[in-house]
Amino acid sequence: MLKASLLALVTCAASLSAAEEITLGNYGQTLEQTSIYKSASTKAGKFYRAKQYQYLVVRAHNEKWTKVLMANNLWGYILTSKVAILPEQYKVQATRVTDLSSRAKAAWKGTTFKGTPYVWGGNDINRGIDCSAFVKTLYGEIGISLPRTAAEQAKVGMPIRRLEDLRAGDRLYFWEKKRNTIGHTGMYLGNGYFVHSSRGHDGVNTDKLTEKWQRILVAARR
Repeated sequence: MLKASLLALVTCAASLSAAEEITLGNYGQTLEQTSIYKSASTKAGKFYRAKQYQYLVVRAHNEKWTKVLMANNLWGYILTSKVAILPEQYKVQATRVTDLSSRAKAAWKGTTFKGTPYVWGGNDINRGIDCSAFVKTLYGEIGISLPRTAAEQAKVGMPIRRLEDLRAGDRLYFWEKKRNTIGHTGMYLGNGYFVHSSRGHDGVNTDKLTEKWQRILVAARR
């Protein structure tokens, strides 16, 4: 079996029990030394200079650009002419417990909406959405109904008391000092990363759960 390189996704498998598998994409391999860009443009900033024959995890591609999943859970883009897409699929383990497996899949599905603009009060996951509607929409697609606002959502579900107990798909809730209430939410991906719709990123993106975020993390729910 092929082994993914440093560019391949460091998955959330450690936070999920072995059983069902989730396919995250196909393996790809660079044909020559080439750059991984932050967006589908050679004028965009660069994440990384990949070596020849380096393995990647490919999520999507067209005639010009191939989207790959980076080790930090962000999207990267490589010229399609520079990569061979292999038939082998890249999979991670998911739990047999249906609701947890569904939540993990919902969180990962959220990463496919990267670039959807942040819109206060927005409910359209393709055209514009805020943080709580983003989480509500993804959970709704797996049959779990949540309240509309982050503060209301934080009251629903099983509390997770410790960071080390977080699993992919758990909901994270952050304090907003200016409004003196819970004002932001996202979904945990595993490996210390989460996905959210953020004004700071101008929309849907992934972030590392750094000390900055941990200081204002006031609730986690499953």
